[in-house]
Amino acid sequence: MKSLALLLVASTALFATQAAALDKPKGDVVLTITGAVSEANSGKDAAFDLDMLEALPGRSAKMETPWTQGQIEFSGPFLREVLKAAGAKGSKLSVKALNDYAAEVPIEDADKLDTILASKMDGKRMSVRDKGPLMLVYPFDEDKGLYNEKYFGRSVWQIKEIEVLP
Repeated sequence: MKSLALLLVASTALFATQAAALDKPKGDVVLTITGAVSEANSGKDAAFDLDMLEALPGRSAKMETPWTQGQIEFSGPFLREVLKAAGAKGSKLSVKALNDYAAEVPIEDADKLDTILASKMDGKRMSVRDKGPLMLVYPFDEDKGLYNEKYFGRSVWQIKEIEVLP
């Protein structure tokens, strides 16, 4: 009986460890997180398809941006939740676009602000033509003080990769 209880505890611990691991993407990879990640599912990197990203906690918010006209609703996972899923540990991020544009973003922007990796604009998945598949959106609706060049420069669209730096 004692060995059965021990086996049950061991298998439960093993299952809990496996359940915490990052699943492999089933669809097309739209985001790769490189660098200091502990939950790799593609070599040394953490790869995500849209379904994986959209399953993470996030938010929808209507706001104006310098790149859109009028109030636009953006929705997607919180950047902090994506980094958490990848096991990211660092102090800054290099957010890279499909056209190789890159912006350095302090990791505290993910921790302290409700930044999202928007995958939808006005309820529709964002195409490459419309700044997709992902766009880093700051909570301009929550804090008007963010509406300036400093945060505009960090608001990368057509994101393909985030490198986690020390």
